[in-house]
Formats: sequence, structure tokens, C-alpha cells
Amino acid sequence: MSGGEINFVPAARREAEVAIDWYLERSSRAGEALVKELESGLALIAGAPSVWPRFEAGTRRYVLRKFPYSIIYREIDTGIEVVAISHHKRRPRYWHGR
Repeated sequence: MSGGEINFVPAARREAEVAIDWYLERSSRAGEALVKELESGLALIAGAPSVWPRFEAGTRRYVLRKFPYSIIYREIDTGIEVVAISHHKRRPRYWHGR
């Protein structure tokens, strides 16, 4: 099954924006690399959402290769819902209530 449309919960979209801004402030090259890796991960998830391992609270997780972030998502009737762009070293499980 392909995933269909990808939607972000507002907090997850904000997390992505904050992460991108943080890297862009330090290096435009790093910020652009993060954008590309997020886009690539989202495209892979959209193409085959059930491939990525089950995670916590009914979600799945795609781990970015070059940055310390994971895309936490769940499959819903209309497609994919991204619930967090989670930094690996910050507040574990903070997104469970989403």
C-alpha cells in the first residue's frame, strides 16, 4: 500500500522549521542538506509507509542518516500523519500525546 498524502500535525511542522532554521543559521550547506534529507525520507515513507519499523504509541519511525532526527509518523485513512520530527537526544516520548 502506498501512503498517499502526507500531513503534519502543527507541532511536527514547527519542529522541522526550527531544526532547519538552526542548521541554516550555522551553515547554509547544512541547512539545505537537512531539507533534502527530510524530503527524501518523506518521499520514501509516502511510497511504502509500512516498510519502516513500528515504534511507540502506534507510530512508525524513519531515522535520518546524517542528522540526529527521526520522522515519527502513523498511517491514517487519508495517508500519512507526521506527529514529530524528533531529535534523538531531547525529551524522549514528548510527542506521545499528539
